[in-house]
Amino acid sequence: MSTEGFEAVFLETHNWGKAAGFFRSLGFELEFETDHGSGLLRNGDGPYLFVAEVPEDREPRARMVLRVPDEEAFRPGAGAEVVTPFEDTHYGTREMTVRDPDGRLWTLQAPGK
Repeated sequence: MSTEGFEAVFLETHNWGKAAGFFRSLGFELEFETDHGSGLLRNGDGPYLFVAEVPEDREPRARMVLRVPDEEAFRPGAGAEVVTPFEDTHYGTREMTVRDPDGRLWTLQAPGK
């Protein structure tokens, strides 16, 4: 079993309102907004975009998330170093982190149990 392409982009920002407005101006639609400076936007049937506000003293980061349909059947190949195995997230999914040969971290997301 392998990944099934991109699930999402997780994007951090210093200003949720401006970031959400920017992506809405590019055709994204707000699917939901939290009460703590974050929300999910979509543009068509592609990967979703989750934007979260972080404090000014933290450098905003971005993460690409790959879809794993069946965590039990998934085994990364020899070129992927497992940094963290699948574990529950506070938002109801299971995530694993792997490192590619150039040192980049990749998030793999499977449905919650």
